[in-house]
Amino acid sequence: MANVQLTFPEGKHKVLTMSYDDGRSADRRLVRTLNQHGIRGTFHLNSGLAGHHDRIPLEEVKNLYQGHEIAAHSVTHPTLTRCTREQIVGELMEDRKSLERISGYPVRGFSYPNGTFNRQMQEILPHLGIAYARTVLSHGDFQMPDDYFAWHPTCHHNQNLLELTEAFKQLGRRQHLHMLYVWGHSYEFDHDNNWDVIERFCESVSGRDDIWYATNIEIVDYLRRYQSLRFSAGMDLVYNPSYHSIWLEANGEVIEVKGGSQIELVK
Repeated sequence: MANVQLTFPEGKHKVLTMSYDDGRSADRRLVRTLNQHGIRGTFHLNSGLAGHHDRIPLEEVKNLYQGHEIAAHSVTHPTLTRCTREQIVGELMEDRKSLERISGYPVRGFSYPNGTFNRQMQEILPHLGIAYARTVLSHGDFQMPDDYFAWHPTCHHNQNLLELTEAFKQLGRRQHLHMLYVWGHSYEFDHDNNWDVIERFCESVSGRDDIWYATNIEIVDYLRRYQSLRFSAGMDLVYNPSYHSIWLEANGEVIEVKGGSQIELVK
């Protein structure tokens, strides 16, 4: 029987993703910095506040965040744990609708406004077309998410980011998949006068052939497509019913399972 394990695309075992909230004007500089280094991430926006008080106008959203993920953050940024179920539904669905009209694709990501969440919200979100929800509860580790609706990041960019990045880069053992997940608000770089932190971070971590640079939703979709693979009882065959490739490591060999294909794992 083959020893089969999931890998990230092209056999990589590390992934980097970024997550920034509120859609403030400083996103322009942040996006330029990420783009210069080939780093990709997710931007959680409040459609009802767009264009007001230093926030990116909706008409600019599609072009600015091209190559990154546009995700929901509620229409007006209320503390949703204090809201009725009806208001939660309205805040999420109306935010999705507005952002989808601009982006041109289904908006399925979410981060909890004001960082608050509870079991009721976690249970509602899948029924509203949301695939994951990020918290602000940083764990300082490189673990993969256990619960997509309580997805805890590695760190805020002010929490030992450069030290954690060096530790992440040094991870060489392939027994586990590792994720560096950084979150924050771009306006904090202006307030704290520390744009050098994110610039040094990007220079340090970019262009590495052992890291997959992905958006939040790309990670979720990739992991879920892995769960959809159909293996034979003897683990010698695998069929991929999805459209996209999934990479596996079978007995130490990296194998690409292309969408719609069936391949032998043991030859």
